[in-house]
Amino acid sequence: MKVVETHAPEETFALGEKLGKEAESGAVFTLDGDLGVGKTVFAQGFAAGMGVQGPVNSPTFTIVQEYEGRDLPFYHFDAYRIGDESEMEEIGFEEYVYGDGVSLIEWASQISGILPEKRTAVTLEKDPEKGFDYRKITIEEIG
Repeated sequence: MKVVETHAPEETFALGEKLGKEAESGAVFTLDGDLGVGKTVFAQGFAAGMGVQGPVNSPTFTIVQEYEGRDLPFYHFDAYRIGDESEMEEIGFEEYVYGDGVSLIEWASQISGILPEKRTAVTLEKDPEKGFDYRKITIEEIG
């Protein structure tokens, strides 16, 4: 487990970018944290690290957005509005996460029962006592 502290959105973006550059085929990253903690900023950095061109927004209403990265496809999921894990099956979730691309799943705790055993879990937390832009980011290899 690794803990990184960031003090500005640019630092959170840069951490995501670093992980995106290092991501390998078939990798799955889960992203959890409260509303407004910086998941989208992290995801945008991750996408940039993978070489995705253009804007990257949370796919809250579409559940998944597909992007073409430099070397690999990037699948960005948002499970915030998922009421039942079976909704993920309807969009072909397994084909994405067990395929050759790289998957990043925001609000992964909403679908914990269907997450791959092997994944990198990223959790973002705020601490108002350490400043408005402070984030504690925990990165843990699972499986």
